[in-house]
Amino acid sequence: MKLSLKRLFGRSMTGGLDLAETPPPPSPRSAARKTALVSLALVLAIIGALAGGYYFAMRPVTLKIAVGPANSDDVKVVQTLTQAFTQSKGQVRLRPIQTDGATASANALAEGKVDLAIVRGDLDVPKNAQAVATLRKNVVVLWSVPGKGKKRGAKITKIAQLAGHRVGVVGRTQANVNLLKVILQQYNVDSAKVEIVQFPANEVAEAIKAQKADVYLAAGPVNSKITADAIAASTKDFGAPTFLAIESADAIAQNHPVYEASEIPAGTYGGSPARPEDEVKTISFSHHIVARKGVSETTIAAFTRQLFAVRQQLVTEFPLAAKIETPDTDKDAVIPVHPGAAAFVDGEEKTFLDKYSDYIWWGLMALSAMGSIGAWFAGYLKKDERDNNSHLRERLLDMIAAARKSETTEELDQMQAEADEILRDTLRCYDHGAIEEGGLTAFNIALDQFHAAVADRKAVLFSLPQNLQRASAQFRAAGNA
Repeated sequence: MKLSLKRLFGRSMTGGLDLAETPPPPSPRSAARKTALVSLALVLAIIGALAGGYYFAMRPVTLKIAVGPANSDDVKVVQTLTQAFTQSKGQVRLRPIQTDGATASANALAEGKVDLAIVRGDLDVPKNAQAVATLRKNVVVLWSVPGKGKKRGAKITKIAQLAGHRVGVVGRTQANVNLLKVILQQYNVDSAKVEIVQFPANEVAEAIKAQKADVYLAAGPVNSKITADAIAASTKDFGAPTFLAIESADAIAQNHPVYEASEIPAGTYGGSPARPEDEVKTISFSHHIVARKGVSETTIAAFTRQLFAVRQQLVTEFPLAAKIETPDTDKDAVIPVHPGAAAFVDGEEKTFLDKYSDYIWWGLMALSAMGSIGAWFAGYLKKDERDNNSHLRERLLDMIAAARKSETTEELDQMQAEADEILRDTLRCYDHGAIEEGGLTAFNIALDQFHAAVADRKAVLFSLPQNLQRASAQFRAAGNA
């Protein structure tokens, strides 16, 4: 092909001038080379898009988590998890948002102010909340103290005896008061006949010493330090407490699905004799980590995976982390599980390619289709130019026959000038991509044949005497007339 192009540009066109001596026209860019460059640019663009998509999909995501109240075990757990997530350099990071308690945390999630929240299972859970993990299970502990002096009353051993007595509820949250009322209702004890006294956890010892109540209720983990300290204070001032069993725990759980029947093992709170001496039946409820429904499934799956990955690392320095459990994935669960957490628990978590392979495949197919349509459209736009050049090539073939019959050199020179214009048009079409190398080769063959016909005919005409040339021209002109 390179030799053909040299012959095209080196051939004498008009007046015996060699085009090689004139400034050559710009070298036409190969259509194949254009296609290769465009394809390379397209491939690089796709790679860049995939790399950018992977970066944005895998970059660390910070989730805001609502937890409270201040200095509670929940806050300590979340702070520990926040540090562990940062140190592990995982995909998910945490930003604790401290609230006044579980109710305030639930409201923050409902209003979309946070992504995660620590909520109590026995409170109203926001409609947009989905379970991610069970942070801990809490048991209800009820115990009575005999009192001293004038405040010493009859020994209380059963919940049914609480009417007319004072019950001290540890903690300022209304949820614990509601919990007590559920228990009283089960035993047909009118809550209006029970004096309920609330005090914060840090005032438990003083309240017990001042005999502010006859019976105390605390709710927390089995090994809760707050509960243990309260029972220890009761023992110190009034002797061994009496633990009140909730024998109707199964019935309460049946009527209120947010509660479960549970037991307090013998000796949970130490002492000699053990406190309690025997297993005590009670009810329990859970604190849950819930996520806003709109949070990405991928993000929650990554959070759940990190949560259980660091849990074992934190047990030695923070025992409460051992209480974290996977959520209930049953369809009839009290709090529906988040799809991301369910994918992790069920072992169906998808990788990046699993999630986006279909999009990538269809994207490539779409790009390929767009490329094909673009190539067809580009070819369609050049159809007229290609057809015109095809007609010019047919004209060049006709000029070969006309050159062999020409009677004067002037006609041959005119045909050579026309061939120059056809050559320029052909090179322009090639440069625009309207014709390919195969078409240029065919044109080159036709042009060679035309040059050969002109050269041969000029040789014949130059060999004839001048008078014969003029006579032939006159005869031909007369015949045309």
